[in-house]
Amino acid sequence: MATVRREPVRRLRRRLFFSVRGRATVITVAVAALVLALVFVLLMLLARDWTRNNVWQESEQTVERVVSDITRGRGVESLDTGPGETDLVQVVGSDGRVVAASEAMRGRPALAADEVTEGKVLLDETDCPDFLNGCVRLFGTRLGWSPWGANVMVVAASPLPTLVNVWLLPLGLLLVMAGLLVLIAWWTWHTIGRAFVPIDEIRAEMADFGARGLGHRVPVPQTGGELQALAETVNATLERLEEATDRERRFVSDASHDLRNPLTGLQTRLEVALDEPDDHEWRPTVESALRDTRRLNEIIVDLLELSRLDARAPVPVERSDLGELVRREVARRPTRVPISTHLEGGVFVRATPGRLIRVLGNLLSNAERHAEGHIEVTVAREGDDAVLEVLDDGAGVPEEARERVFERFARLPESRDRDPQGTGLGLPIAREIAEIYGGSLRLADGPSGARFVLRLPIAGQPGASVRNGE
Repeated sequence: MATVRREPVRRLRRRLFFSVRGRATVITVAVAALVLALVFVLLMLLARDWTRNNVWQESEQTVERVVSDITRGRGVESLDTGPGETDLVQVVGSDGRVVAASEAMRGRPALAADEVTEGKVLLDETDCPDFLNGCVRLFGTRLGWSPWGANVMVVAASPLPTLVNVWLLPLGLLLVMAGLLVLIAWWTWHTIGRAFVPIDEIRAEMADFGARGLGHRVPVPQTGGELQALAETVNATLERLEEATDRERRFVSDASHDLRNPLTGLQTRLEVALDEPDDHEWRPTVESALRDTRRLNEIIVDLLELSRLDARAPVPVERSDLGELVRREVARRPTRVPISTHLEGGVFVRATPGRLIRVLGNLLSNAERHAEGHIEVTVAREGDDAVLEVLDDGAGVPEEARERVFERFARLPESRDRDPQGTGLGLPIAREIAEIYGGSLRLADGPSGARFVLRLPIAGQPGASVRNGE
């Protein structure tokens, strides 16, 4: 049982450590510890220098003040010391004997007796005499004349920091720095946790989409910066996904409806034909069934083409002269409406010729349904674009409905009246093909009727590399 209980705890610890929050906290604490270690070393060096300077200054100032008093004939009897001075003072004769001392040094052996008897004029060293509790810094100067005779030396000793004093400062600094590290770790963990609260909310909301549907949106934190931009991007993506899902739903519904009508008519005609007597004339019924079958085939072919276009399946591409392709297609196309062409030569594009022919065929079929007496086709080069225009002299398309004609299965009332058998997929297929090859297809303003404008990038020189089908 203990092992089973410890396992979730271990997983939780690993999860916390390997999370962004845990890694950021560890890295921040490590960097802070390195900086604090450098600060600690610098502070210790400064403390050492400061302590040493204080000790040296204390002994030097004491000797200077005592020498000044002796010279002026004051304080000779007691060698009293004042604030900021050491109380360890001796006057040592040239023979190494103590001739005067402060109260704290009375009865003590001479400090640096050997250096005095050697005749040194100035004394500046560290010593650890047995009769003192620790090491001291000695400073002394020789006097040519004094009440105790000639060539005496005034010596002052300042105690060096003891072990307790030496370790007290580092220990205090270490405790303070440890507290700072704990504070930094807590603050980093807490701050990053608060920063990730909006992300956790977004994650929780996105995990709940299965129950709430795509119409639900994640909360947008009004904090500015990357988190707000992330939430807004997520909502925009969800909105596009919802629109795509709704479009696909409408597509399936419309496709089912358009497939059901000819299927129902075909089934009804066949059932009626079976109920007729044997000598009944079957030809009209078969002709009607054949028309329904052709309509079904057209819808299925268009649906398959849309499926291939949506999948972006790669197909071979060629460098084709758009004007020549249009000329051949118009020449072989039987039409009830006269077509005039204005085709500029040498306008090359890189695409699949079969798909370009399908685009032109769909545009011409649409123009034939709406034209009153004339269709005009133009191919020209504009900058880096090859431009194909198909104009008819029909009633045109209202501006508010120009984008709707490119929706799948969307058919305007006039189009239904002129061609009840149409699939409503020709123009969406044409636009999809144009976009696959980096171009566009739109309805533009014209002198009369509808003016469809196809733009495709001009192809490079022969042999230039492109991506097939894209």
